Amino acid sequence: MSDSKLFQRSKLQELRAELQVDKKDKNFTRRKTVLKKVVASMTMGQDMSPLHPDVIACLSIQVLEIKKMVYLYLINYARVKPGMVEQAMGGLLSDANDKNALIRALAIRTMSYIAVPEVLNALVEPLRHCLKDRDPYVRKTAAICVAKLYVHDRRIVEKHNFLTLLRDLLGDANPTVVANAVAALTEISERSDNIQLRLNAVVAGRLVSAMGECSEWGQTSLLEALMYYVPDEKEDAELLAERIAIRLQHSNSAVVLTTIKVIMYLMNYMGSQEIIESMCKKLSPPLVTLLSSGYEVQYVALRNILLIIQRRPLVLKNDVKVFFCKYNDPIYVKLAKLEIIYRLANERNVEQVLAELREYASEVDVDFVRKAVRSIGRLAIKIESAADRCISVLLALVQTKVNYVVQEAIVVIKDIFRRYPNQYEGIIGTLCENLDALDTPDAKAAMIWIIGQYADRIENSDELLDDFLFTFLEEPVEVQLALLTATVKLFIKRPTAGSELVPKVLKWATEEVDNPDLRDRGFIYWRLLSTDPAAATDIVFSEKPTISTESEAADTNVLDRLLLHAGTLASLYGKEPHTFLRGARPKYLHDSPALDPAAKQSYLDSLAVPPHRPISYPTPSEMRPSESIDSLHATSASAPPPAVPPKPFATRQDSSAPSDYDEELPPARDYDATGQHGGLLGEDDEDEDGEGEALNPNRTGPKAAFSPSAAEMDDPLDPYASLARMSMDGFGNGGGIHSTGAGESGYGMADPLPLTGSRMDSLL
Repeated sequence: MSDSKLFQRSKLQELRAELQVDKKDKNFTRRKTVLKKVVASMTMGQDMSPLHPDVIACLSIQVLEIKKMVYLYLINYARVKPGMVEQAMGGLLSDANDKNALIRALAIRTMSYIAVPEVLNALVEPLRHCLKDRDPYVRKTAAICVAKLYVHDRRIVEKHNFLTLLRDLLGDANPTVVANAVAALTEISERSDNIQLRLNAVVAGRLVSAMGECSEWGQTSLLEALMYYVPDEKEDAELLAERIAIRLQHSNSAVVLTTIKVIMYLMNYMGSQEIIESMCKKLSPPLVTLLSSGYEVQYVALRNILLIIQRRPLVLKNDVKVFFCKYNDPIYVKLAKLEIIYRLANERNVEQVLAELREYASEVDVDFVRKAVRSIGRLAIKIESAADRCISVLLALVQTKVNYVVQEAIVVIKDIFRRYPNQYEGIIGTLCENLDALDTPDAKAAMIWIIGQYADRIENSDELLDDFLFTFLEEPVEVQLALLTATVKLFIKRPTAGSELVPKVLKWATEEVDNPDLRDRGFIYWRLLSTDPAAATDIVFSEKPTISTESEAADTNVLDRLLLHAGTLASLYGKEPHTFLRGARPKYLHDSPALDPAAKQSYLDSLAVPPHRPISYPTPSEMRPSESIDSLHATSASAPPPAVPPKPFATRQDSSAPSDYDEELPPARDYDATGQHGGLLGEDDEDEDGEGEALNPNRTGPKAAFSPSAAEMDDPLDPYASLARMSMDGFGNGGGIHSTGAGESGYGMADPLPLTGSRMDSLL
């Protein structure tokens, strides 16, 4: 019967009858077929647990294929039906002492899969014997079983000294047993909080010697274990790197990547710069070879190469052409190659790179084209001598009139203007011819910034901004912020041209938008322009930080930690495992006399003090009557909060509208933690009074009522008046923190009042 015919839903009665048949079954062929049907049905999700008495009865048949299927059945249903394991326990223990080594190994492996306390306790003695078994296959299986047992119940492993037995297997004569023992110890070390794997030079040398006779996965396990070796001498690291360098020629990509990871780790403990440069040259050919593998392996290799060349720029520094994209590369491979091309670009190869990027800008994939155009702009910022050529290429791309190409070109040209001020302003006219092509927020914001920054050099800058302002309220916040700032720049540089636009934009920004950042910026600009235009000019046209590519480079210490996880998901995400995997622990370089001082910070990061826990303050009921909350903060509140600056008056026409706050408000009261008058504010009363005077300069006394007259209120368009009204809305009629008693003007409860804003800062 073909295997495909087995995957059909079968009736339990028929299967049970076939298992119970007493007819002569030569070589148990019929039993094998029935068990295959059971396993197939189980795979399709059909519940086969009612057949457990008949299936377990087959455990006595001394046929390896039948035992494998019975064990698979047990593993699948043991967790939901622990009772069936008791019936199979005798057969499992008998098989663990079978004369056939394959059956012995299969029995203990099955028992280690079943997370039932009875099975785990019964596994202890068979596992102890199998770790010392005469057959290496049984020993290597038993080594992995110890790691599985540790996952289920680490107390059993520690109680019965299985770790000591595992450590003894490191000296086994069989390399496969050594590899499995190392893999088990590594797994346990990563899961345990108090067990740390540390290898000395002798054990590390023994592991390297065993690699030649191991399978490719055994070699990977041994190489991973070498990450737990901390060289005490620089010569030890150099010697070990030389010994494992031959693995760079392996055909398996996992072995190659793991070898590269170990060599990159050992470079942090090397002293000779010549040897480091020699190792960097040795890493380049195997990395290039990985790019001839399948696309998935290529992507993994590319993501790891990106980390490696940032940490060790000598690697692949002359191989940029290897990363030029092929027409049939998937988009994810193209994007990864594009980032590496940019990183490897320098003054010697920039002509080649620019020509290649220009070709990419004519591709059909929009995301790839955008990334290529952006890379051209980044090259102009990175390599100053190539800026003219990059600008020429970008202008040629703008002339193509392709929508998304023009948009991306304008975005990067804005950064070039900031990097090289007063050098390329002659191309602004060409950019202004393509305003109709802008429909993405970042492109619009970039073009608006250019118009505002060079408003005095663009004759119709006011008209261009007016066109953008037509849809101000419908634009994203990014564009609105750019429009607000550009209009203020226009007004400062060309007051006549911007006099009509500024009031309109400020009114929209402060009254008709909900975004707090935009509204606050509008208030600030309005107040600056109305009180001190010179200060507004200094602030709006202040010197900006120079744009450079240094901000794109990852921190060396972060790269060191990421390279400890090369070849894993961490290298693909560019994040350490503990940031996206629950239970994962961060890895750091370990201290040693041989550790390079430049890499020392990674070790110091591992010694960082844990985050400070907030102080637990006593509740009011736990405090003594004479003790106030201020006494708890006497050392932390080093300075009082700054007072609000006085409101400038007579800058606009006053409003004659009547005020809603003419009634006299109750004076501010002080409460201590017990609710009694006079202990909460203490010596900070003067600060509170100063803040009140700043908000209301006409107040006559320290406890005078807050009642601004109509003459003191600005017109509704005054942003400072709006802020004052907002303050009074929150602190005047019935919602203020100084109001007392029940009713319209207080909280209506006898508990201590909330702390004032100045004291809340110290609590937080």
